Amino acid sequence: MASTVAFTPNHDESARQAFVGSLKEFINFKLESTLQQSFDEVINPAVEARTGRPLADRDEAGAVLDRHPLYQLWESLTFHSQNLMWKAVQDTTDRTIDDQVEAFRARAASPNRRGSMRLADRMVHKAPITTTEIHRQPGGYWRETRPDDIETALNYSGTVDLYRNAKGMGAGGKLGSDSIGRMLTAAVRRRAPDLQPKAILDMGCGTGEQTLAYKREFPDAEVTGIDCARPFIRFAHGFAESQDVAVHFAEMDAGETDFPDASFDLIVSIIMFHETSRAQVRQILAESHRLLRPGGLLINLDVPYHAHRIPLLKQVTNHWQVRHNGEPFWSGFTALDMREELVAAGFVRDAAFADHEQVGPATYFFFGGRK
Repeated sequence: MASTVAFTPNHDESARQAFVGSLKEFINFKLESTLQQSFDEVINPAVEARTGRPLADRDEAGAVLDRHPLYQLWESLTFHSQNLMWKAVQDTTDRTIDDQVEAFRARAASPNRRGSMRLADRMVHKAPITTTEIHRQPGGYWRETRPDDIETALNYSGTVDLYRNAKGMGAGGKLGSDSIGRMLTAAVRRRAPDLQPKAILDMGCGTGEQTLAYKREFPDAEVTGIDCARPFIRFAHGFAESQDVAVHFAEMDAGETDFPDASFDLIVSIIMFHETSRAQVRQILAESHRLLRPGGLLINLDVPYHAHRIPLLKQVTNHWQVRHNGEPFWSGFTALDMREELVAAGFVRDAAFADHEQVGPATYFFFGGRK
């Protein structure tokens, strides 16, 4: 029986998953670069020659591209590479799930556990989590088919760094690493070098790998991770205990927590907000403001693909995520003025920020504020 809660592919499974990652990287970089060149040099000039003007916006460009064979190839490969990714990680999960559930149970029941896990007596899941298989993950985030189920969390854990690295946004992370959490911690220190947090909240913590970074970077702080997906909370607790890191996890809606006012010095999230909705963005920001102590910091990392920063073709390929890849709020999120949303939630304008930052080869979007 396994003693560690973790996604653990064997040699052949790792090789297949690496192939899928390489295929995705080829699609995201080489193929999309070729498509960009064709759009700039052939497709858009042909439209301008025929109509007297270039394509004006994402919808116009999308209508033209939908009929173009190179774009159709990009669509097909992107769609099927996502299928291949989920199938590749499912093979590992199918092989290990029984042992992993037992490993979780042992960790959760251990008298030597360092952290804790709290599941909700009643949890109301909201759209889009309830209406969409996010990322087209089969069954979505919170499906359960067995007692103490962690299947969806195992699958998700197996894809995170594969997907990020294929997008050029992995921060050098390998399977199960906390590299993105450490990168966000560095951003915390840039934004608030005087902050020595004693209580940290990770909203939308997912499978918990990044949450561990905050405890490792701020060892004197009490760290709590929350998520609305019960299998993820189970996995996160078991994973943290397996790593001997004292973190508390709770099944909870980030927009409606049960923590008292002014409970945290630092509140963070990674790639959470674009998986919500406009109404939930406002609820979560207001809740974050309520939970922060005076002088505390809210900082979030999310997708950087705002229309004013990317070419027209990239706007089309990003909106494809909304249409075909289980990302209903991807374009809606990037259309929001997050600094204005922060101000509306109670943050002072001069203390709020919404910036794109270059970190290594990739650009990330950071937003938040100091209370």
